[in-house]
Parts: sequence; C-alpha cells; structure tokens
Amino acid sequence: MSSPLNDRQHDQQHPLWYKDRAIVSALLNGEPTDYNLVELARLKIRYEGFPGARDIQEDLAKLLQKWTLSEAQLFERTRQIHSTGKVYRSQNSDEEDWS
Repeated sequence: MSSPLNDRQHDQQHPLWYKDRAIVSALLNGEPTDYNLVELARLKIRYEGFPGARDIQEDLAKLLQKWTLSEAQLFERTRQIHSTGKVYRSQNSDEEDWS
C-alpha cells in the first residue's frame, strides 16, 4: 500500500500548473460568480485524479467549502450556467475561448 509521502515522491508536474495556479489564486480572492463557478468546475475536472498539483487540488476543495457547495451542487449549477449563457465566448465573437 502506498503512503501519501510515497505518492508525493512520484507526483507529476501538470503542464498548465503555472497558469492554473494564477486562476486558483484569483478564485480564492473572488466571489462565486457564474464565471468563477465555471472556472472552479473546469479545474476540478482537470485535476481530478491527477498525480500531482496537490496545492491546486487542496485549494479547489477549499473553494467548495468557502462557497458552501458540494461537488455535485457545483456541477449542477455549472450545467445550468452553460445551458443558458456564453460563459467562455469572447465579447466580439461567437467562438468559444477555452484557453
């Protein structure tokens, strides 16, 4: 059986860690707006089961707690947001911007 310490020795560096770290830091200082909820859900999916980036994973869990949401509630809310809006669309285009 592996221990958490042993797991950390085999952690991988996520290629988007630096960009995502900045997003998570902004979320920690933000409010649960539609955009921020969608970003939280997107990052929860990205890092689910990833062997590393534990700081990001821990902060994403803190955000759920801070905003008093379960993961199921977050995903339900973001499904509603996506069904009614253009969360990732730039203002002057109909193309989605997932970057």
